[in-house]
Amino acid sequence: MKKRTWIAAGLAIAVLGGGAVAWAQYRNIEKPAFEVVAQSEDFEVREYAPMIVAEVTHTGPRSEALNNGFRRLAAYIFAQDRPGAEANAKQGEEIAMTSPVLLDQTQEIAMTSPVMQDGASDRDADGAWRTRFVMPSQYTLETLPQTPEDITLTEVPGRRMAAVRFSGSGTSSDLEREEARLRSWMAENSLEATGPAEYAFYDAPMVPSPLRRNEVMIPVG
Repeated sequence: MKKRTWIAAGLAIAVLGGGAVAWAQYRNIEKPAFEVVAQSEDFEVREYAPMIVAEVTHTGPRSEALNNGFRRLAAYIFAQDRPGAEANAKQGEEIAMTSPVLLDQTQEIAMTSPVMQDGASDRDADGAWRTRFVMPSQYTLETLPQTPEDITLTEVPGRRMAAVRFSGSGTSSDLEREEARLRSWMAENSLEATGPAEYAFYDAPMVPSPLRRNEVMIPVG
């Protein structure tokens, strides 16, 4: 029995150690540039510089769409799925990973009947979910490798975002709770939303949830 206990403890330490390494690695990768213009506890208003993103849209529950979107964009930046990669050296170059991964809902699925209640959060309901990777600042639209047909390169102009930061697994219920908190703080500070909420996930899945950084961000005027 003691042997099994020690083995289990060793495995737990190994997992936590790997998670700590992943946490440290993600803290050191490039993130979008912004200036904090207002701050209160875990809430901020940020002025973001323009950025280029690679984006893909999938339809379905949020968690499933995020997983599918992440895999497709990872295949692009790591040169696993690029048109002409075999014949063009530039098309075969890997792009450095950045943080965070961005997600927003671009279109809700039309209501149907009957309505089936399964206890799922609204943030995990079926819809069209857009996953975005921010491209490293060294690139322009002209210098980035060509994308597959389902992935689009887009230049996002500078924007002002209200944001709330929180740890944890970033579940749909987490996002729903934190978005409600952020909107309440915005109302208290006379900040008007100019677009839908966006969700940001900064860490790899193997990072222990208490160490993960997640955010809800909403554009403001």
